[in-house]
Amino acid sequence: MAFFGVEIKHFRSHKYLRIRNKLFDLAEPKIIGIINCTPDSFFEDSRAMTDEEIEVSVKKMRNDGVDIIDIGACSTRPGAELITEEEELNRIIPAIRLIHEKFPELIISIDTFRSNVAEQGLNAGADIINDVTAGEFDPNIWAVAAKYKAPYILMHSRGNSKTMQDLSNYDQVSLETLLFLSEKIKKIKETGIKDIIIDLGFGFAKTEQQNYQLMADLELFDLLEFPMLIGVSRKSMIYNRLNISADYALNGTTILHTYALSKSANFLRVHDVKEAVEIRTLLKLDRKLK
Repeated sequence: MAFFGVEIKHFRSHKYLRIRNKLFDLAEPKIIGIINCTPDSFFEDSRAMTDEEIEVSVKKMRNDGVDIIDIGACSTRPGAELITEEEELNRIIPAIRLIHEKFPELIISIDTFRSNVAEQGLNAGADIINDVTAGEFDPNIWAVAAKYKAPYILMHSRGNSKTMQDLSNYDQVSLETLLFLSEKIKKIKETGIKDIIIDLGFGFAKTEQQNYQLMADLELFDLLEFPMLIGVSRKSMIYNRLNISADYALNGTTILHTYALSKSANFLRVHDVKEAVEIRTLLKLDRKLK
C-alpha cells in the first residue's frame, strides 16, 4: 500500500507486550471483552452494575474465549455526563476486585482517564490502562502507567464527550490522526512507558465518513510500529449507515472486524466475544492455507 508516496508494509502482525512481568505474545489477535459499570452506555447489553451481573457477564466471556476484560465506569459516549471521581471509584474498584478474585487468569484493562482511578485500579488487580483522552484530561496518568509498568492504550480523540462531535474538522483525517499518535508516543516514551497500544478512536471526534476513511487506511498506522486496537463494536458508524439500531449491528460489526484483522490489527475491543473469536479462528485457517 502506498500513502502520500510512502510504501507501507505489514510488520505489526507479530509483537509482544509485557503484562504481569511476562511476555504476552501477539502473534494471534487478542479479543477484549467490554464490561460497562454504567447505567447509560450506548449498548445496553454491555452494562453490568451488580456483582452478580458482572460475574455472569465475565464468566460468559471467559467461556467464549476472551483474552482481556476491559471495564469502565464513566461513559465516554458522545453527550455523556461526566461523573465525579468518587462515583467512578465506587463503581469500578469493587468490580475489578471481584473479577480479579473470581477469574485470576484473566487480564483486566481499566477504562479511565483519571490517574488516581487508574492507580487504584492497578492496585485492585487491573493490568492495563485504557485512556480515551491520551493524557489530555489528566497527564499524571502516564506517570502511573510508568510506575506500575502497565501497558497503556493510547487513543486518538479531540475534546470531551460534550464537544467531540463538533471537532471533526480535518483536512486529512488519517494523516492527522497518525501525526497526533506519533507526537503522543514520543512524549509517553519519555515518561518511561514501554508498552503502548494504539487506538484510532473510531467514533470520537470523527464523522461517519472519516471513520470509514480511517478503516480504509489502517495500513498507514504500521508506521508507528506499535500494536493496534480496533474499537468499532456496534458503534454508530455501523448502525447509522445501515439504518438500524445498535441492537442489530452485530453483522456489520463482524464485517469490519474481519476487515481489520485482515489488515493485521492486534486487538478487537468487542461486545460479542464468541463471534469475534470465531472470526479469529477462521482467519487463522485462512493464514494456514496460504
